[in-house]
Amino acid sequence: MGQKKDLTGSEKSKIVRYLAEGCSSLKIAKLLKRDHRTIKRFIQNSQQGRKTRVEKPRRKITAHELRKVKRAAAKMPLATSLAIFQSCNITGVPKSTRCAILRDMAKVRKAERRPPLNKTHKLKRQDWAKKYLKTDFSKVLWTDETRVSLDGPDGWARGWIGKGQRAPVRLRRHQGGGGVLVWAGIIKDELVGPFRVEDGVKLNSQSYCQFLEDTFKQWYRKKSASFKKNMIFMQDNAPSHASKYSTAWLARKGIKEEKLMTWPPCSPDLNPIENLWSIIKCEIYKEGKQYTSLNSVWEAVVAAARNVDGEQIKTLTGSMDGRLLSVLAKKGGYIGRRFVFVLFLNVRNVYL
Repeated sequence: MGQKKDLTGSEKSKIVRYLAEGCSSLKIAKLLKRDHRTIKRFIQNSQQGRKTRVEKPRRKITAHELRKVKRAAAKMPLATSLAIFQSCNITGVPKSTRCAILRDMAKVRKAERRPPLNKTHKLKRQDWAKKYLKTDFSKVLWTDETRVSLDGPDGWARGWIGKGQRAPVRLRRHQGGGGVLVWAGIIKDELVGPFRVEDGVKLNSQSYCQFLEDTFKQWYRKKSASFKKNMIFMQDNAPSHASKYSTAWLARKGIKEEKLMTWPPCSPDLNPIENLWSIIKCEIYKEGKQYTSLNSVWEAVVAAARNVDGEQIKTLTGSMDGRLLSVLAKKGGYIGRRFVFVLFLNVRNVYL
């Protein structure tokens, strides 16, 4: 015999009303055409009050122990609360108390993902900043590729949900679903692209140059002779970009020597187009949006790129002087999240 359905909300309301009218549980079961035991169980559960929670005495933390915890949290980034307290030889503290104490002196954060910088990298970043300190960056074409997936970053699928509401269901793929490789460039207040790399094509030197032949060259050909004379082409040090084959191909197009910007290693923070990719991805993956096909996510990228106006791009390209000064001030170190955050606020204010 199959399990019967639970009482609906309207049935529960009727039971309460019938009880107020003085009806017995047997009569209510007949009126609702439900099993008598189901009605009795509902009435019994409703009449039972909540159990009073017994507060257990908590272990008191001394001021000396608090100082030890603070020092341990500084020395052990990304450690759990249990590991921090155990390193201080503090036992018998429940997890809720440990977390409450740590919230006053620390925050739960993810580790930052970025290429490591050694001493040679920092020196090359400083040399690059000094070399281009007096450059007119409105003449530089900043280029890069990025891959957009069907699901977006995992952490972006989180957000506030009202009480009583259920979280939306996200698609779960067994084989990932793949993604689309996108190339674009920005110069002054103009967006070049975005252009889609053909699915299944691995960008080596030959395919990269052929891709530029089919996309970038069409845009470059329409520009005036004075524009071509002054433009500086920027690309990072990916193997397909920095190879002899690609360098020779660009030289045949007139992009060589001072017209081809040298790029320091491990420096995505210096390329303003990385911030453009963040703007586009925030738009296409907002509210945890997912896509069912590669064509649909590509259409979303194109639509988001159209919404990026010239003032936003000008804010990104105009930030280069500040980036170079930050690199020199940090002696070749990363310019930091604060600079990028302030830049993002400026772009957003322009957009709003």
